[in-house]
Amino acid sequence: MTASIPRQRERRQAFGELLAALTRGLDQRGDVSLMRGAFEEMLRRVVPVRSIRLRELGARWPNRGDEAIGAESIALEVPGPDPASPGVLEATFDPGRALGEWDFQMLGLAAHIGALVLEIERGRTRLARAGLFGSGGPRRDGAAPLIGSTPAMQTLRSTIERMASTDFTILLEGESGVGKELVARQIHDLSRRRHGPFVAINCAALVETLLEAELFGIEDRTATGVRGRRGKFEYADGGTLFLDEVSDLSLSAQAKLLRAIQDLTIQRVGGHATHRVDLRIIAATNRSLSDMVERGLFRPDLFYRLSGVDIRVPTLRERRPDVMELAQYFLERHRSTCALRLSTAAADALTSYAWPGNVRELERLMERAVALACGNVIELDDLPSTVRGDYSAALGPSLQRNETMRAWGSRYARLILERSDGNKREACRVLGLSYHTLQAYLRYPIHESAVVADQTWRITNEPDLPVAEPVGPIEEEPTACAAGDV
Repeated sequence: MTASIPRQRERRQAFGELLAALTRGLDQRGDVSLMRGAFEEMLRRVVPVRSIRLRELGARWPNRGDEAIGAESIALEVPGPDPASPGVLEATFDPGRALGEWDFQMLGLAAHIGALVLEIERGRTRLARAGLFGSGGPRRDGAAPLIGSTPAMQTLRSTIERMASTDFTILLEGESGVGKELVARQIHDLSRRRHGPFVAINCAALVETLLEAELFGIEDRTATGVRGRRGKFEYADGGTLFLDEVSDLSLSAQAKLLRAIQDLTIQRVGGHATHRVDLRIIAATNRSLSDMVERGLFRPDLFYRLSGVDIRVPTLRERRPDVMELAQYFLERHRSTCALRLSTAAADALTSYAWPGNVRELERLMERAVALACGNVIELDDLPSTVRGDYSAALGPSLQRNETMRAWGSRYARLILERSDGNKREACRVLGLSYHTLQAYLRYPIHESAVVADQTWRITNEPDLPVAEPVGPIEEEPTACAAGDV
């Protein structure tokens, strides 16, 4: 009687840890399939076995040929609502480590808990397919939604909705910072796999020597002190695997990845059998894979496995009207206590900027503006010089001196002429002006006092250019610049 007390105390403690792990899994609404992994991991710590597998009969992981090599195994039936398709709890252990009565009791009790885990997965799967179990809750990673109302974004949303209803492999193309991972998450959230995990891999950060263990997992005791663990493919089982910047993989890494993508089968490091996984693959690249194939930097067979269903994510330059919508979203997202807004000049500068870093750069810039803004309005001077750029050079001095419209127009015309390398014909084309009008703007003295310069210009140039003529496209009929005028 005395000897059985420690066993009972140990059993209660182990049972409590197992239930606590499953309770934490209930909070992970987007990654419900990870409950099964938590269940298997905790049970393996409680019972001295090599591996634990909880599955439905006829589902994934049907055979494990490596278990028959140097290991013994047992299988316990997991009860379920449908007697025709019960579950099974498989445990493998070393021949020299016989399981005791207490271990078999724990496995028997765990089989009943495993039945609850499988039923939770089935229930959420049915709700997800019926559209009643969405991902409307807050994201753990704080990812932004797809912001924008331009035709390019409307087309992208339409493409995402069509692709989400399939299980095809998708290749996302676009510059760095356009939001390729965000698009991949949108596809996952709209697909029938939204109840499963979304596992993202940064291919550029994978260490060559650890690539196979990271992707495919490693068996227990493969090397001294190494414990068996799952790879990214197994963690994504039942969900979506996102391969970010797949173009950064070396040729040898591409060869290792090809077979897994082609057959959706993996083999752990140190294992002898292959296992099939049920997942969807979405790859992303900021470089043209077809060009890399021509230069011999990317395997053609892997390229044809990834491409075919391609989605191009537009740059921020291609949807400039969305800049202000995104900026307002980031201001609301990162504001602390007071509501901030952009001045007209700052908004115009943001819209005119080229955005080489795309949406990521805009978000970081808004964070900087929120941190450095002195008032409730973000002014032009609150933006970095790289963003102000030519906009500040053309408009800033005129604002500081309260110059007239003609003075600003003259300054802007000189700036365009400088950017055209002094070619007046090109400056006329960019400005939409005739050569005569351009000459009039260039003759205006912008370095004198604004009032005196404007009065002098009116006296000397009134016959040539009407006072009410705007700086933009001129009302007079534009005439082409003669070759001799340039």
